[in-house]
Amino acid sequence: MRTQPQEIIAQIEQNSGRLEKERILTEALNAELTEFFDGLRLGLDSTHTFGVKKVPTKTQEAGQGLPWSAFLTLQAQLASRELTGHAARDAIKLAMDVATKEQWNGWYRRILIKDMRAGFGESTVNRVCKAAKKPEWGVPVFECQLAHDSAKHEKKLIGKKLIETKLDGVRVLTIVRTNGQVDMFSRNGKEFNNFQHIADQISAVVKEAPPPYDLVLDGEIMSDSFQDLMTQVHRKSNIKANDAVLHLFDIIPYADFLKKFWDKPQKIRSQMVQTWVNTHKEKLANVDCLGYEEVDLDTVQGQLRYIEINKAAIAGNYEGIMVKDPDAPYKSKRSTAWLKLKPFIEVSLTVVAVEEGTGRNEGRLGALLCKGTDDEKFIIVHVGSGFTDDQREEFWNDRDDLIGMIIEIRADAITQNRDDEHYSLRFPRFKSFRGFKTGEKL
Repeated sequence: MRTQPQEIIAQIEQNSGRLEKERILTEALNAELTEFFDGLRLGLDSTHTFGVKKVPTKTQEAGQGLPWSAFLTLQAQLASRELTGHAARDAIKLAMDVATKEQWNGWYRRILIKDMRAGFGESTVNRVCKAAKKPEWGVPVFECQLAHDSAKHEKKLIGKKLIETKLDGVRVLTIVRTNGQVDMFSRNGKEFNNFQHIADQISAVVKEAPPPYDLVLDGEIMSDSFQDLMTQVHRKSNIKANDAVLHLFDIIPYADFLKKFWDKPQKIRSQMVQTWVNTHKEKLANVDCLGYEEVDLDTVQGQLRYIEINKAAIAGNYEGIMVKDPDAPYKSKRSTAWLKLKPFIEVSLTVVAVEEGTGRNEGRLGALLCKGTDDEKFIIVHVGSGFTDDQREEFWNDRDDLIGMIIEIRADAITQNRDDEHYSLRFPRFKSFRGFKTGEKL
């Protein structure tokens, strides 16, 4: 008798060690338990969604058992949104009533809630499949194109480039089906459910004017406040995200996104997304298109314009600029085809406390608590990065002498705390001390 999937999940759940979990998965792979690995793909593939927020836990023992084929039909109807709302709820309840308690709670329900709840994820499954030379049994990994820091690739800042403003928001990949189904994900494949007003607008446009194929819209969601946006991204209640706007900057066929490559040049893609947004602008109140400008960095005029755009981005409190190769294809990995140039601020504050580190920094400096006023804003911030190992040792040994010293801190921006009138710094890192004695600023 073949081992049931819920029994395998239970075995993995009962073992806390990574190697033991991998051993159990390897045994299931060697036994070619296709139903089990098909279920893992359904549950762990972040792009395969079911459109349901709550899936009940079975409390009654009764149930003759739900065949895998019946569950496959149910999940397909949910995934395609053939079943939604009350119809989806009723179908799920019927399936639960038929399934055994162990089968439902230990297997089918975990697939529908997209969480195996056994201490492993797609990376573990894929590692096992790769070791067994059966990568086709693994789980698709959600990946998108990412940028390199231009400071590390200055030699790439040549020739014709597309320059965009780098927004200070949340990266969002929106999968749009030709039937109007819209699913939104973070760059790591985490599903977003708190921007329904944007999804509804895109869905309405697609239903009225369906594209020839499923699409992925790549962009950044912005709100009035970065901190407010962060609190809304994964909030489950008291959601207030209606002011959020999706700024699109790329477009890729979904089939090519899954292949992690599309050979269409960047400039063409940028034009395509602009055309799509502008064509339907009246119905996309919370969707915009991020503008771009083409400059030739091999010319004096191009270099001057590049500097002007960067200064304008800093003055406008943006996160920086993006420099893109107009001829490059879309690749779902970090690439020099996209380069980010991020401005930073430098703030001088007073050290008021020295804190010991934890883990590898136990017994040496962990962070400096700093306070002070900059640009008429009173700032309180912990600075825990930017130190070398030698500095952590030295500063901890001399910790009493650091109190009152002026420290220069490099950060991305000044941010206001939500709970009081004080300010903090985003991504603060130590640069240097401004003097040699207490209160000295050279």
